[in-house]
Amino acid sequence: MTGDSVTMITLCQNKLTMKYFFTTSWGLFRLLSFLEGTSLLFLIFIAMPAKYIWQLPIFSAIIGPIHGVLFILFVLATLYFSVQKDWKFFKITLPVLLACIIPFGTFYIDHAILKNQE
Repeated sequence: MTGDSVTMITLCQNKLTMKYFFTTSWGLFRLLSFLEGTSLLFLIFIAMPAKYIWQLPIFSAIIGPIHGVLFILFVLATLYFSVQKDWKFFKITLPVLLACIIPFGTFYIDHAILKNQE
């Protein structure tokens, strides 16, 4: 296999992955999980140090509300899929809900639980 054909296969796989994340409700939920986790990391590791160490509250003023909206959407989506997919509360729903308050938690949950739920 030549380098060009490997590149084409990779591009096709990436296109299918992106289509999946933007056209299915489950893909959107997993994308929301990624965005919520990323916003939490930005809030903790960029906005809060900027606010309290360098007295630059502008970052937390911008990232804080964005994270708040993503957090609420993630919790609501988790509850929706919990009912729709008949998740066991203590086995799946609770760990997914707890993951959104732990840094890097949503990334772990996506890898360990969400990608296997389809």
